[in-house]
Amino acid sequence: MKNRICVIFTGGTIGSSVRNDTVDLDRTNASLLINEYKKHYGESVTFDRLYPVDMLSENVQQSDLEKIADCIKNVDCSLYDGIIVTHGTDTLCFTANCFSQMFCGFELPVVLVSASYPLDDERSNGLSNFAGAVTFISEAHASGVFVSFTNPNEKCKIHLASRLTDAEQVGGRFDSLLGLCFGTVENGAFVRNPDSRNPETEELNAVKKNGRDLKLCNDIVTIKARALLDFTFYTFEKIRPKAVILKLYHSGTICTVGEDTNAVSFIKHCRDLGIEVILSPVASKANVYAGMKNITDNCIKAYDMSFEMTVAKVMLALGSGIPVKQMLDENNFFEKIS
Repeated sequence: MKNRICVIFTGGTIGSSVRNDTVDLDRTNASLLINEYKKHYGESVTFDRLYPVDMLSENVQQSDLEKIADCIKNVDCSLYDGIIVTHGTDTLCFTANCFSQMFCGFELPVVLVSASYPLDDERSNGLSNFAGAVTFISEAHASGVFVSFTNPNEKCKIHLASRLTDAEQVGGRFDSLLGLCFGTVENGAFVRNPDSRNPETEELNAVKKNGRDLKLCNDIVTIKARALLDFTFYTFEKIRPKAVILKLYHSGTICTVGEDTNAVSFIKHCRDLGIEVILSPVASKANVYAGMKNITDNCIKAYDMSFEMTVAKVMLALGSGIPVKQMLDENNFFEKIS
């Protein structure tokens, strides 16, 4: 152990303060976070700091993600036990899922850390999340991409970044697909979740798919299934995306009847325009509802992964010249849970 961690600060709530009832970026919070950690947990770990971007994560641009990714790539891994990336909560899930594919097989653990409230707010979990990441890096010795997050009245959870799902509406709690976190930090120690669907440390360290230079392409449209969804608003007469992702109901269904609400007709329309259509999430072992038998082979099914991971994979496939179906069929960092 080198007892040295590289911390990449990118802004977000964890890098903000409240002034006149408004949350905004405050670069001094980097020092506050490090100082608060040392105050509560000692000075056994040395932290080096990098600042590739300074953003509120809801405003993230593709260039921002590229700068953060390049910053990670340029870290001298021989100097550190791991890397911590501070990040805003709004797009934490997207960045986590993207980076899980871009840095699977990375030599060091990369842990994303955020906060529900600024550090100067007594409700903030920023310090707990940061401390959890330090403990995980120090004890788990597992490579890949992870997220450290503490929900209210819970222990700090360590998630595989490839399984993180969007924050709970209004409450902002984070969880993994099927509630399957990789482990927890309890009393200053990392405790691995022994569920058989979690990879062993040796499996994580054996992943060697970090050689591909993956890029993002944003030419996609996502449509969420809802009651009375009218597909005629999506004609794509002037601008055509490269792909459409249909977010299905939890039972793997979407409306397949009616004139304007028929997903089958919409999928055919997209395919006639040369637009890939992806259905997500789809459980490979689930029984298929009768209406879904009308869904033809003109679409791609994203099996056994979250919708959030599907979006990341499709964007990375399109940006990197990889066939979408190939990318979705791969299980690069244990994102698939059947």
